[in-house]
Amino acid sequence: MPKTLALRQPRILLLSAYDAGSHRCWRKQLVLSQPEFEWHVLALSPRFFRWRIRGNALTWLSEPLLKEHWDLLLVTSMVDLASVRGFHPNLAHTPALLYMHENQFAYPASDGQHNSIDPQMVNLYSAIAADTVLFNSDWNRRSFLEGVEQLFRRLPDGIPEGTLELISAKSRVLPVPIDDPVFLSEAERQSLEAGERLWRNGLEPEPGALPLRIVWAARWEYDKGPDRLLAILQELERRALSFQVCVLGESFRKVPEAMTTIQQQFAHRLVQFGYASSRSEYYEWLGSADVILSTALHEFQGLAVLEAVAAGCVPIVPAREVYPELFAPEYLYPDCGDDIPAEAAHAATLIEKQAVDGHGDRLTVPGVQRFSLGALKPKYEALLLEALF
Repeated sequence: MPKTLALRQPRILLLSAYDAGSHRCWRKQLVLSQPEFEWHVLALSPRFFRWRIRGNALTWLSEPLLKEHWDLLLVTSMVDLASVRGFHPNLAHTPALLYMHENQFAYPASDGQHNSIDPQMVNLYSAIAADTVLFNSDWNRRSFLEGVEQLFRRLPDGIPEGTLELISAKSRVLPVPIDDPVFLSEAERQSLEAGERLWRNGLEPEPGALPLRIVWAARWEYDKGPDRLLAILQELERRALSFQVCVLGESFRKVPEAMTTIQQQFAHRLVQFGYASSRSEYYEWLGSADVILSTALHEFQGLAVLEAVAAGCVPIVPAREVYPELFAPEYLYPDCGDDIPAEAAHAATLIEKQAVDGHGDRLTVPGVQRFSLGALKPKYEALLLEALF
């Protein structure tokens, strides 16, 4: 251990170039959970994506903090680490960790996006420049390395031998933790009176068996599969299943057409349609639901689903992206590609089994304690110390 570090807290500079909700929550949780280090943060607002990922090093060109001495740099996947180090020679030999919440090689492009290789190249250059590359899931790691390999095959020449192997050798998986209070016992779930009031939505419950409570929690964007959610709800309605649905998540100026249709067609099923009023209310929805449904086409860790499972929901998720590494096959419905009706039918069959009066064996809530902050905090600390010393 360097003598200077033995006498003081190690200084870590954390850079977040596109400080969206998940990135912001992760960095705040990390700083709070690791008080042994002296943290400083530079974060840019999550807008103008193409400019942020390509121009963050330029935005920070005259940033005083980057002129200081640091013991460690910790940067998110949107940061152009190669340029940051190039613009600030004093940081050239400072150890650097790159945390990949996502990678641009596996991010599905929408029809409205301008096709550009720049975001992928920023990810690639940062991975080469970093001492260690951390991924929130093995799916994220594998899809990144596969994407880099495919890119190298397309480039005409000049690819240094062993580059892919170099990145692979310094890559590790370290998930974003779930806050410990999210985990609820069955007794705690039963005592959530606030959650019960939310699902009643001001109405007295009908006599007989309670309807199945389904939560869908994701950004209202194309890559989260809102058209697939609509198809599943229509299939459940066709099967005359008694259910309620809570649609959570952040919406933007352009709302997918499927979401508008859901609001119109399923007003009699919807108990919530939009962002929860607070984080505590969000967890109340999760803690009083039966099923967490995902229709995602893109999911690097599935944190919203993992939080819902921690709160006691049974996951019903597609057999694609990260989900096969998180849950056993019985929780997965087949990925049917562009055949949305077929996929909806498979998902509806799984959901139907969870109904009180359904047929077949009901699934139990799988364990996700390995993703808790309590379980992952010492792993983060050990990795930070390893990078420093």
